This record gives sequence, structure tokens and C-alpha cells, in this order.
Amino acid sequence: MKEVVISILLIIGTFFIFSGALGILRFPDVYTRIHAASKSSTLGVAGVLIAAFLFFIFEEQIISGKLLLGIIFILLTAPVGGHMISRAAYNSNVPLWKNTFKDEIEEHEAKGEKSPLNR
Repeated sequence: MKEVVISILLIIGTFFIFSGALGILRFPDVYTRIHAASKSSTLGVAGVLIAAFLFFIFEEQIISGKLLLGIIFILLTAPVGGHMISRAAYNSNVPLWKNTFKDEIEEHEAKGEKSPLNR
């Protein structure tokens, strides 16, 4: 049963990493590519690290603090990093995809309000 749980976590993690790589190749603009990269790295790497953590607990009876710190670090930094990169791209006037139908930052700025995304 232990091997099944570890294998499922590895397969799920690998699926997210692979789908993120496809998203980076296939998506049309910077913002959607960053979204694919940050989501896949968060879920994929966390799945693989959790599987490694469980492997060491079940097989070696070792609780790896480094793996726990790695999981926490990935879960905290990957989404924030993706957000900051996309925000910097928007502030640098990197164009949106031509079929983008909603730009919330521009809508707030047109009303004279401060955007909730730029606080």
C-alpha cells in the first residue's frame, strides 16, 4: 500500500510538471505562460517532494526536515514569484494576448481607482 501511495504522488507530480512544460510551449503570451509555469512547479514539485518524504518515512524511518522545508519553500515562493514576474511584465507594458477580453487593472485605472492588484 505504501508503494502505491508513493507511486500515485510521483505520477501526479510528474503529470503537473509535464503539463506545465506543455503550457509554456503552447500558451500565447507571457501571462498565461507564467501561470502555467508557477502552477505546475507548485503542484508538481510538491507532489514529488511529498512522495520522497513519505518514502523516507516508510522505508528508512527518517523524517527529513530538508524535504519539509523544500515543500514549504516551493508552496510559498512559486506562486508569489509568478505573480511578481507577471506584475513586472504588465508594468513594463508587455502586451496581452490579442484575444484577452478583460484587463482588470486597466478597468480600475480608467475609473480613477487604485487597482487591488497594485496595492
